[in-house]
Amino acid sequence: MTSPAPQAPGAPHISPDEFRQRAQLIEAEVGNVIVGQRDLIRQVVVTLLAGGNALLEGVPGLAKTTLVRTLADVIECGFSRIQFTPDLMPADIIGTTLISEDEQGRKSFRFEPGPIFANLLLADEINRATPKTQSALLEAMQEHTVSVAKTVHKLDAPFFVLATQNPLEMEGTYPLPEAQLDRFFFKINVTFPSTAELVEIAQRTTGARKPTTRHVANGAMIVEMQELARTVPIASHVLAYAARLITATHPEGKDVPAITRQYVRYGASPRGMQGLILAGKILALLDGRYNVAFADLKAAALPTLRHRVVLNFEAQAEGIAPDEVVKGVLEAVKEE
Repeated sequence: MTSPAPQAPGAPHISPDEFRQRAQLIEAEVGNVIVGQRDLIRQVVVTLLAGGNALLEGVPGLAKTTLVRTLADVIECGFSRIQFTPDLMPADIIGTTLISEDEQGRKSFRFEPGPIFANLLLADEINRATPKTQSALLEAMQEHTVSVAKTVHKLDAPFFVLATQNPLEMEGTYPLPEAQLDRFFFKINVTFPSTAELVEIAQRTTGARKPTTRHVANGAMIVEMQELARTVPIASHVLAYAARLITATHPEGKDVPAITRQYVRYGASPRGMQGLILAGKILALLDGRYNVAFADLKAAALPTLRHRVVLNFEAQAEGIAPDEVVKGVLEAVKEE
């Protein structure tokens, strides 16, 4: 591993080796409960260490909610769960202002915080609520603040929203607004387990002994790891490669891949490039390196960009998935 530069005053008190060891412990403990799904666990941990938010999509019964609950147990931090339903209101998420009365009969306004005031928030089946209610998360996900009655309330660090959703073609769901989708660091597709994994799941969940986890990190440790991740250097030519990847998702650009020009309506935002680079830094640390490689950006491209590429009607008619476009971009953009 390339040694990092001497730490400046106020720099995180954690080494790259300690970062990797802690992350591996988190993954291992979550893996004690979640069978298989190594890529899923890795991508959720990367999102957490990036200070971002994750959107998990999959059919019911794939342990999405169990994964989030297990992660909250492992990192020992404040946890809240919101079950999104069509009748859920924004005040049910962020809280509301109440009129309280003291012993002398004097009345005053008092803010009652909602479940969003936690370190780890599980937004379960987020696409079952209306867009108005979904938008209540926008400010918290981006600025880590909540504004109520002209008062801004700051959320404690770390703050991490992990939302689950069922595929949009299922009944009783609402598509997430594009502005909210862009605020998710990763969109992670939860795949169906293999036959061997199904057997292991049955053995773990239908027997008398339930799998257990232990605390291997806390909120302060996660903040330290987030700060260290941002110190990882990235070479100018690797940074330029990330910029070319983002540009290649925009159909109006010059020399863009044919698949982009044919099937894409809107490309990834600058926030997508920020996510790509930060994910690359974390993947480099997890691989024992203190520098970002092309391979790190390629590994992060699908979960970072799949929800930021908006397809046109032709793509929808032909059944083209965003993953196909992102893969086409990766093949077309050369390393230089």
